[in-house]
Amino acid sequence: MLELRGVSKEYANRRRVLSALSYTLATGEYMAVMGDSGVGKSTLLNLIAGLDTPDAGRILIDGIDMSSLDDDAATRLRREKLGFVFQAFHILPHLTISQNVALPLLLNGLPMPRAEQILDAVGLHGRGDDFPRQLSGGELQRVAIARALVHQPKLVLADEPTGNLDPDTAHDVLMLLRNEIKTNGASGIIVTHSHAAAATADRILVLTKDGLHAAEPNGNG
Repeated sequence: MLELRGVSKEYANRRRVLSALSYTLATGEYMAVMGDSGVGKSTLLNLIAGLDTPDAGRILIDGIDMSSLDDDAATRLRREKLGFVFQAFHILPHLTISQNVALPLLLNGLPMPRAEQILDAVGLHGRGDDFPRQLSGGELQRVAIARALVHQPKLVLADEPTGNLDPDTAHDVLMLLRNEIKTNGASGIIVTHSHAAAATADRILVLTKDGLHAAEPNGNG
């Protein structure tokens, strides 16, 4: 589903965060990425999603080379195949919760009732007519997760999806993420500092300046 071929990225200050990174994520695989702050975990997700471009290397999604697409084609691919849970939520304040969650359905011409179903699944039954300002940080995080999953994307990318959630809600949301990915035959990458969150994935990799490595059994990476 996803292939990274020699992907490198530097920040504006010339500090290299990713160097010749290569990895293949199989269809149906759910992977957790851990690592120290500043090592490039969020950058990696942004590159995969086409929100940023690598300085070198290629990123293929479902066999399609992202670098070969113009802006319109990249937007279509992202809209149809990807679901992204942003660390900063990016919930639109002028839309209701239902309208926020339904955006991927509207853009892809899919049935709208799915929005209410996924809101129920993340524990926000009856909150669809509320506006973002009426929700807590944890509730907004659940909205972001619902929006990422609602159109049943083939690749789910989640940046610290449980950072604002209490342990019980975090567990429920993680199980929802995993179940949606597995049920839809999709693939997923979760970036997290939480060992409990990472443990819900099929495998845990640690991102360092030397690349992606399998986590050690004691969880220290």
